[in-house]
Amino acid sequence: MSQRKYFGTDGIRGRVGERPITPEFMLHLGWAAGQAFKRKGQHNSVLIGKDTRLSGYMFESALEAGLSAAGVDVKLLGPMPTPAIAYLTRTFRASAGIVISASHNPHHDNGIKFFSPAGTKLDDALESEIERWLDTPIQVCEPNELGKASRVDDAPGRYVEFCKSTVPNEFTLDGMHIVLDCAHGATYHVAPKVFQELGAQLTVIGAKPDGLNINLNVGSTHLDALKQMVAEKKADLGIAFDGDGDRVLMVDQDGSEVDGDELLYILASQRHSEGRLHGGVVGTLMTNLGVELALRDLGIEFERASVGDRYVMERLLANNWLVGGEGSGHMVIRDCTSTGDGIVSALQVLLAVRRSGKTMAELRQGMRKLPQKMINVRVAQRFDPHSRADIVDAMRSAEAELGDAGRILLRASGTEPLIRVMAEGRNAEDIRRVVEQLALVVEQSTP
Repeated sequence: MSQRKYFGTDGIRGRVGERPITPEFMLHLGWAAGQAFKRKGQHNSVLIGKDTRLSGYMFESALEAGLSAAGVDVKLLGPMPTPAIAYLTRTFRASAGIVISASHNPHHDNGIKFFSPAGTKLDDALESEIERWLDTPIQVCEPNELGKASRVDDAPGRYVEFCKSTVPNEFTLDGMHIVLDCAHGATYHVAPKVFQELGAQLTVIGAKPDGLNINLNVGSTHLDALKQMVAEKKADLGIAFDGDGDRVLMVDQDGSEVDGDELLYILASQRHSEGRLHGGVVGTLMTNLGVELALRDLGIEFERASVGDRYVMERLLANNWLVGGEGSGHMVIRDCTSTGDGIVSALQVLLAVRRSGKTMAELRQGMRKLPQKMINVRVAQRFDPHSRADIVDAMRSAEAELGDAGRILLRASGTEPLIRVMAEGRNAEDIRRVVEQLALVVEQSTP
């Protein structure tokens, strides 16, 4: 991956009001993106969608103005899940899709993601091209060439129908009571319709966004409210999305969390049993070793990609495989959609549950997660931990201590100023001690 100034593993992200998350930068970004798309021969229109953050209005207007100044037409979708923008970019044959969202982060953060005409994340080369145009002063095109803007009023209905189309016509959720947590985010108005129209009895929480409460004690990063409601309602299971709807985690009928690694195992093992897996499975450097071992026992090949659903997709495409994902709940199912999609992924898990005749708790039993511990060390600015000799020496000592019984991973977060220190293995006490020692070295080495 090439070094870029603004783009991380999942677009551009930061605190609102601090560069680059300012109206001035977004105006320039819209213009720069418009220039890059035009030079690539993509000059139809660009879709803009957003999650429910209050700052989304401000950045939507700035991006719209920048694109118009570059001579690019804009279609405004309003609050929509990130994967919905990917889907609609494809169906509108648009030049690109832009999402204004900081995903699972609090309301005071925001960010930008781009989608290609194929509904996939932009490649590194095009992101670098956009950054080059950001170094160029804005030059407004001729007045008669300015881009026009319009709103797409039927976007939610289009996406609801798409989600339902990813499961067989005979599939229903009749008789199933589901608690749905929409994180006060972008799925609040579409996810309940999808599951209700498929026949589920629903209890919905986290579906009253006010611009400031996105991800606040709800959603896939805060499962306590969902666990409590599943128990209170005696529901069959719970489903939690993150703020922009590209991640999903679940809670089984016993109130136990089912994370992305376990969902990946459930999907892969059930598809394998039906002959629908078509190849291996892609995880990431963070995927629990237990997933790899359980899939190996089933004769399923497993490969690790860099962290980020775009890199999972790259390896799936390279291998012509269908299923991949991350422990955070980013699932990529290539024969259903072109990017991580929380609603579609949840439907695929429910399809596996229905077809197997087992509960989700029973389906996950084939995979035993190994003890894993991660400490996030906050830093003033991101840096590559492998570039520091003292950190590398400490990591090698830890690896020698664990031997073949575990593994260690150090990486800078692509979305936050954090260094992630992770280890996993068969002995939980050894893992805890190693991670704490290594995290201390990273903290002391922070510039």
